[in-house]
Amino acid sequence: MKYWLLKSEPIAWSWDNQVTEGPSMWDGVRNYQARNNLKEMKKNDLCFFYHSVTEKSVVGIVKVVKEHYPDPTDKTGRFVVVDVKAINKLKNPVSLNRIKESKKLKNIALIKQSRLSVMPIKKIEWEEIIKLSSMPYNQ
Repeated sequence: MKYWLLKSEPIAWSWDNQVTEGPSMWDGVRNYQARNNLKEMKKNDLCFFYHSVTEKSVVGIVKVVKEHYPDPTDKTGRFVVVDVKAINKLKNPVSLNRIKESKKLKNIALIKQSRLSVMPIKKIEWEEIIKLSSMPYNQ
């Protein structure tokens, strides 16, 4: 199993949308590196759901329920989607600031490639974010 992080602007597609919609396609990716990451995803891989732009926090976990297929919103035919399903909301969101403060997360793709919308997460990074989500945080 691999781990991933999916970024979405909450005004476009939020955690609440994901929960309400149920299993749904992760569409609209128009970056080749992010597309390649979608192609690497396998059924049952786990992904953090990250609210970008305004909140900048990991808020939940989704699971890949269908591997990549052509993105029906892409007229060029170059991009793909995967289907994901909400699994768990994190007890406490883990903010980008908190991630930046963690020594164990200093090399995470979220910091190193901040504009990338679909990125791999190492198991140790996954475990650290899970750990941070169980601890309240006051900035």
